[in-house]
Amino acid sequence: MLPIMLGCAVTLSAIALVAYLLWPTWGAGASSDPARLPVSIGATLFNVPTTAIRMKIQRHSGPQERVDLSFIFPSLEPPDAPKHVSADSVEDTMQPIDRIFLSIAAHQDTLAPESRVRTIYPRYLEQVSTAVYDGLTMRAFRDGTPYSNEDLFFANIPALDARCTRDAATPGMCLTARRIDGADLTFRFPRSWLAQWREVANAMDRLTLQLHGPGG
Repeated sequence: MLPIMLGCAVTLSAIALVAYLLWPTWGAGASSDPARLPVSIGATLFNVPTTAIRMKIQRHSGPQERVDLSFIFPSLEPPDAPKHVSADSVEDTMQPIDRIFLSIAAHQDTLAPESRVRTIYPRYLEQVSTAVYDGLTMRAFRDGTPYSNEDLFFANIPALDARCTRDAATPGMCLTARRIDGADLTFRFPRSWLAQWREVANAMDRLTLQLHGPGG
């Protein structure tokens, strides 16, 4: 009996030791994910907040073709984890968009965003421009063009050019892009935010600086 009792005591001691060593990883709030991930897109390095990444499959460091992010405006903090919404409650839970969406993708030597604004868009714009907010100007795209039902907004200080859909059954959204080395950064935000366009333009500049650093 003595060997059996000694064997049981050794086994229980081993189990207790393993349980003690593993206990910190069992907590509900514990996480092994780093706060930020170094991601290379188009051979361009970005330092990305892990919780800002919208697709779980993209939450890893190293080379990627594309990363999709979102940030709460105006704080520019990554959003909390999304809450579950059922099909029955989706209409009741619809809330105004409170975040900037950002996609970073390798540009593969396509036409640069600033070149598209300067050389492509003017072919489809109306000749008349309208001052809409302090320092912000709008030109509508002609009907029957690839950008019909959209408008182009632009300003100099701070610099902004945004192509925006018009409000319809769903609120209008704006798109603006910039190139950093081998990657294009495409920002999307609600058209209604143009009433505070300076804050939006400055927020996108700050995000670019936070993700890539000076010299971007």
